[in-house]
Amino acid sequence: MALISAERRGDLIEDVYRLKPGNSMDFTVELAVTRLGQVAAPDVRGVPVILLHGSFSNRRFWYSPKGIGLGAYLARAGFDVWIPEMRGHGLSARNQAYRHNRVADYARYDLPAIAAFVREQTGQVPHWIGHSLGGTTLAAALGGHYLDDGQVASAALFGSQISRTYWPLKVPPLQWSAGLLLKRFEHVSGPRFKRGPEDEPMGVLLESMRWHGLFGRFGDKKDDWWSGLRHVHVPLLCVAGAGDHQDPEWACRELFEQVGSEQKEFWCLGRREGFSEDFGHVQMLVSKAAQAQVWPKVADWLNRQIKPSHAESTLNRVATL
Repeated sequence: MALISAERRGDLIEDVYRLKPGNSMDFTVELAVTRLGQVAAPDVRGVPVILLHGSFSNRRFWYSPKGIGLGAYLARAGFDVWIPEMRGHGLSARNQAYRHNRVADYARYDLPAIAAFVREQTGQVPHWIGHSLGGTTLAAALGGHYLDDGQVASAALFGSQISRTYWPLKVPPLQWSAGLLLKRFEHVSGPRFKRGPEDEPMGVLLESMRWHGLFGRFGDKKDDWWSGLRHVHVPLLCVAGAGDHQDPEWACRELFEQVGSEQKEFWCLGRREGFSEDFGHVQMLVSKAAQAQVWPKVADWLNRQIKPSHAESTLNRVATL
C-alpha cells in the first residue's frame, strides 16, 4: 500500500492510495482507492462506507471534480468514504491479464483486499454501496462467501440484477459464435459505444454471457453464488429505478428476494412511490432529483444500520447540508 496523492478539493480532502494485493495469480494487479474526508476535520474518522462503481465507469460516478455526488455528500455528512476503482478503471492501472478480468476475480480477490485495507485504516467494519456491476460484484462476493459480516456491516445494491433474460444467448450456436468473435478483442470501448468514460475487459462480457446462457448460472466453475445468497445475513438494501430499462425493477427484486437477510429493504424510485420522476439507471444516483430525493434517504438508511453514537453524529451533519 502507498499513498500516491493527497489533494484538497474545496471543502474536501482527496487521498488516493495504491494497493498491490498480490493475492491472485496476476501479481501485476494494482487498485486505486480514494478516500474523501473533510478539510474542517481531517483527522476525524466517521463510519466507513465503500462505494463501488459500475461498468464503463470510475470514481467520478460518486463525486465530480467540482465535489458533487453521493460520495461527496456522504463525506460532508460525516461518513468516512472510500472509493475503489476496478482493474484498469480510472487511476487503477491495467494489469497484465487485463483482457481476462472477470467479476469472479473482483469478488474473490479484489473486494476482500479492499475490505481488509479499509478496516485496517479505520478500525471498523465498512458499509458497502454498489451501483450496477458494482452491486453485482458485491452480490457475487457475498454469495461466494468471499466477504462476510466481519467485512460487510451492510450492503446496498442500486440497479443491480442478474435475472434479465437475453434469449439469443439461450441458443447454443449463437452463444458460441458470439463468444468466438468477441474473444478476438481485448475490451469493449465505453466512449466508442457511448456507454461511459471507461473500457470494460472482454472477460467481463464473456462471463456475463455464460451466466445468461442455456445452462448458465450466477457463479463460476467452483461456486454457485446465486445459491450462496440464501445464506447471506448482512443488512441489505436493494434499489431499482422505475424508469430503468437496463436493470428493471422485477429483476432487481428477484435478487433482493434471493438474499437470506432478515433485515432488508427494497425501494423502487418512481412516481408511484411518491418521487418526482421514474428514475433511470444512472439518474437514480446522478441527477439533481437524486441529490434532493435519494441521497438523504441513503444517508438515513446508513445511519439506521450503525450504532446510536455514530448515527447521532452523522445525522447532525446531514441536517446541516
